[in-house]
Amino acid sequence: MNYQIKKIVKTLCLGMVLLALSCQGAQAQKQFGDLAEGPYDRLVIRNAMVIPGHGGPPVGPYDIVIEGDMITEMIPFDPVTAERRGDSNRPTGDRIIDASGKYVMPGLIDLHGHLRQEPMPLEYIYYLKLAHGVTTFGPASDRGVEYAMEEARLADQNEILAPTMYPLWSWGSGLDYDEIFLSNPKNAPRIAKEMAEKGARQVYLNGVAWNQELFKAAADAVWENGGVTGVHIPPSYTSVIDAVDAARLGVTFILHHYGYGESSLDRAVQDYPRDYNFDNENHRFREAGRVWQEADRERLLGEVADSLVAYGVFMQPTQVVYEANRDIVRAQSLPWHEKYTHQSLIEWNLPDPAYHGSFHYDWTSDDEQTWYEAYDLWGDLIYEFNKKGGTVAYGTDDNYIWATPGFSNIRELQLLRESGMHTLEVLKAATHNSAKALRIEDETGLVRPGYEADLILVDGSPLYNLRFMYSFGAITLDEDENMYRTKGIVHTIKDGVVINNDKLMEEVARMVKESKEGVGSNIANDPFLIEE
Repeated sequence: MNYQIKKIVKTLCLGMVLLALSCQGAQAQKQFGDLAEGPYDRLVIRNAMVIPGHGGPPVGPYDIVIEGDMITEMIPFDPVTAERRGDSNRPTGDRIIDASGKYVMPGLIDLHGHLRQEPMPLEYIYYLKLAHGVTTFGPASDRGVEYAMEEARLADQNEILAPTMYPLWSWGSGLDYDEIFLSNPKNAPRIAKEMAEKGARQVYLNGVAWNQELFKAAADAVWENGGVTGVHIPPSYTSVIDAVDAARLGVTFILHHYGYGESSLDRAVQDYPRDYNFDNENHRFREAGRVWQEADRERLLGEVADSLVAYGVFMQPTQVVYEANRDIVRAQSLPWHEKYTHQSLIEWNLPDPAYHGSFHYDWTSDDEQTWYEAYDLWGDLIYEFNKKGGTVAYGTDDNYIWATPGFSNIRELQLLRESGMHTLEVLKAATHNSAKALRIEDETGLVRPGYEADLILVDGSPLYNLRFMYSFGAITLDEDENMYRTKGIVHTIKDGVVINNDKLMEEVARMVKESKEGVGSNIANDPFLIEE
């Protein structure tokens, strides 16, 4: 359903109580085996502590009423007077979920990830994302734009069990225009309009970063047609457009780490080695770390950060996908690889010049130290940008470089916390801020009446420990100081569909086990296997 139409329908459903049943009738209840069911005519979540998503602290407990795919009521529940009042006045419904001891917050909005190719099934990615709280997802069109848009349509109608999707489009993709036409700034309004008519919401401008006039024309045209723009500034173009330039020219958000250090240099280009080749990924990623050592720290955290804030650009760090660069052995030996990382990903992640992001075939201790230092300064920039009033959004860019989908979503939250942002700010970045980045902040990203029922129920407070959001939870202590492991995100609710996350993880484990049948050792794990 077109997002403008969907928004109007939901608003009418909320305001016209007498027509509520008719509106809900369009939301057919679906059964996905033992994985999920919904939406319901009336779903009630009782006794929930609520993290609203706007940066404020938890409140509650509340009884949350969901009708179809929309939150319609949030009723404070006072446990002090509960016994005297009894349960007779509490809301009831077709299904009641007891959320005692649980924290409800908005679903995560992952603006940037990948679907990759066969033989890795799409369900593998969707289930891991959902089980780790992602209800809205921006997948790159790895299998083609038309394919991605069809998947997005099926997810929107709950024909498949997947997050709501806003696929990523490159400038001009899906249109029958040649490179010359697409490179003419005068054609930008026509191109953006036709892309919008085909459903494009996120448009990436990486390919036009070689020309400032074209970049600005494209950014302005996409915005005027209701879309948003992002840019992964290629190092080959940072001499033309750095991060401050991109912000000044009107891009909605800047991804990754590219262009920031370059914005603080005393010259327009970093000091590349004489044998540098951008198409050699070992060169590319090594030097992408080294540029931070050339950066002018004072200028970066002052003038550059101030300019980024003033221009209103969103920052989307995606730190998790580069973390392997600062400790490749850690990345290769993460505990979930054996049971939950698909064999296709293992093979694509192993060092191999033939694959993108598989450049660790000559990765030294000096390279790792460079990236440790890069993360320190990058984190300081994120912190200063946020402190000065900039808006940090959320994405992972998985599943590349040992960043397994789902797990990397929680790790990205941890890395934002590592920058110095408060945990409430981190959760806001992954929910309300990212909804703003997509221009859907009046539809999702908050827990309140009138918003979509995109929620997660966490066993324990994420403010106490973000690792409570991993599917395997985290070890903690009960009231009697006994150790136990929490249950992670027990339910993800997407558009009112209640998902049993433990069942999703069982299905993921089955897919992974099947993918590893008959597979032997590899160059990364061979030294550590026990000989038969």
